Amino acid sequence: MKNNRVYILLLLLTLAAWAAFSLIFGWICGLCVLGICVLFDIVFIVYDISRKNKIKWLSADLNALLHGDSRITLDRYSEGELSVLQSEISKMTVTLNEQSHRLAEDKVFLADSIADISHQIRTPLTSINIVTSLLSEEDITEERRRELMRELDRLLARIDKLINILLKISKFDAGAIKFKKEKISLEDMIRTAAQPMNAAMELKGQALEIDAEGDFIGDIQWTGEALGNIIKNCWEHTPDGGKISVFARENALYSEVIISDNGSGISEEDLPNVFKRFYKGKNSGTDSFGIGLALAKMIVTGQGGAIKAGNSPDGGARFTVRFYKSTV
Repeated sequence: MKNNRVYILLLLLTLAAWAAFSLIFGWICGLCVLGICVLFDIVFIVYDISRKNKIKWLSADLNALLHGDSRITLDRYSEGELSVLQSEISKMTVTLNEQSHRLAEDKVFLADSIADISHQIRTPLTSINIVTSLLSEEDITEERRRELMRELDRLLARIDKLINILLKISKFDAGAIKFKKEKISLEDMIRTAAQPMNAAMELKGQALEIDAEGDFIGDIQWTGEALGNIIKNCWEHTPDGGKISVFARENALYSEVIISDNGSGISEEDLPNVFKRFYKGKNSGTDSFGIGLALAKMIVTGQGGAIKAGNSPDGGARFTVRFYKSTV
């Protein structure tokens, strides 16, 4: 404000000097120049007042926007010297509104996730409480005690597994995962990923068929986790004596792994949701957490890949995973 006053004062003095100088050529010329100077001063002062008012209005509108009034628009500043500022502020407003919307969605998602996690943990904890109460009975037989101890071990293992998976997912959410670039044959990677399920498949009399050629370049450990979760999902939905097939090939664009089973398949209702966290389809087992496939998708997409769920033409679920050799 002080700088504006000094500028106006200097302008008035300059114009007065020009008017005085023009008097040398006659009083009529001097009056004309003086009149022009006064008119110019008036125009400048009116323009300066108008500009200050626009800045004041803009400041008030920005203050309203900062306090959450989304009805405010900045269209009236689209002309004049404030147009560039209006354009930049409009961009900033759109960005802030998008961020606010995302934060609201994240808040809802976080609340839902906490509720789901609490439910997932509360169920086995309730069962553990019941088992420990039964173990404290005085007339319990040795056979019954061993049975309850096995159930207790199973429940504790379930909680431990759930916590481990949630910790892995939290690492992805925090952006703390850095994938390595390693090379391994597709067959070796698939067999390593399926190894933890070998005993379970043998107990159910299931066969695992692997037809793989070519190599895979990426993070072996995390990718093995993703493929293992998919194989486990197929195992859960394949009947005793069934078959799980893994077909893998490498080409110039990507390495592809197709995992399928001859189970009941995925219902049309469940297909859009199979990769959502804590989603459990109508055919899911009681021991399912509903987060294995969600973690698998995070691992695959985190490496620039793609994953798709569907059903085979002859029945059974079918998962297609592609790891691209360059970003597409």
